[in-house]
Amino acid sequence: MKPYSCDLRQKVINAHNNTEGSQRQLAKRFSVSLSFVQSLLRRYRSSGTIEPKPHGGGQIPKLNNEQLALVGLLVESNNDATLVELCDRLEEQTQVKISRSSMGRITQKLKLTRKKKHYTQAKSIQNECKN
Repeated sequence: MKPYSCDLRQKVINAHNNTEGSQRQLAKRFSVSLSFVQSLLRRYRSSGTIEPKPHGGGQIPKLNNEQLALVGLLVESNNDATLVELCDRLEEQTQVKISRSSMGRITQKLKLTRKKKHYTQAKSIQNECKN
């Protein structure tokens, strides 16, 4: 969600300074949450700024670029491997343990498809039984 604009923040501060209502009334008037008004006023009193804080970022990925390339090689070398098998092989080579779902997201990110081999031997056995 994007932060509220500085213009709206300034309007809330000005309305509060002019005592145009309680915090709850200001929240209703500007269609924002009460907690937003409270945190905005607290921040304005303590630091004097109304600008939104920068986004905190996300979680740091477990695998670096070299390890991602290794995942690509693992998939190319054995297309039949399951995600769990790929996780185990990656852990053997890099000592980095990742979950099955993480491996699935990584293969999607790398646009790798794992195609299972179709076993034709079972079909020929079925055809022989019908004759």
